[in-house]
Amino acid sequence: MPREKVVRVWDEREVVYPPKRWRYLLEKRERALKIMERLGQFDPQLYGSVARGDVRKDSDIDIFIPYRVPSYLIELALEGLVSRRKIVMATPWHLIKGVIEIDEETTVTFPLIDPTDRELEFYRWGGAVDLWGMKTNERVPGVNKKLILIVPTERGHIEREVVGRESEVARILGVSVDIVTERVHVLTRRDAIGRTGIYINEEVPDWMSFEEALKLITDRDPNVRRKVRERGGV
Repeated sequence: MPREKVVRVWDEREVVYPPKRWRYLLEKRERALKIMERLGQFDPQLYGSVARGDVRKDSDIDIFIPYRVPSYLIELALEGLVSRRKIVMATPWHLIKGVIEIDEETTVTFPLIDPTDRELEFYRWGGAVDLWGMKTNERVPGVNKKLILIVPTERGHIEREVVGRESEVARILGVSVDIVTERVHVLTRRDAIGRTGIYINEEVPDWMSFEEALKLITDRDPNVRRKVRERGGV
């Protein structure tokens, strides 16, 4: 998907979805639910636009497991669906994650080290719904990449600008003000200078487990080794 630029709304506005958008949302949530049901024992969370509802035809389906579990258990649950496997770390200070690609728009992400509360808040920031919420057709508020708060309504959603409303946004999303100010800083900086790349983005061979691949990265990279020592893993 193309990079989305931060926009300034200044006013609240309502967006009413046409039938086509409701159809896209239904199709994507049905696909997500089938995968989440396979992963039910791991408390999977659907996050992003499909959790909020403000989808487009090319919106990704992003599922996250919120704690560290042996990767083979996740792969067993997804047997027959896995197309590609990667280890990703955005910067030397970020969470080390395993990523399983189901298809071009569907991924399952899980931590390879113990996540912090702040790192889990990141998913609530974008809007995250659990398996029960999916089964009951729940849509949740969250912030998109343009720094617009999306609040679902029966007809579509309400949009509000985040900048200048950090405390209100934190209260609505159930996250700390710190994560809101951090994301505002990151996204506005990225908007100004562009994305600077991902620190680690390595494919895991079919014959190797995620943990084995992480051990190889740990052996050669002191930043990764430090993070693994701090938070467990391999």
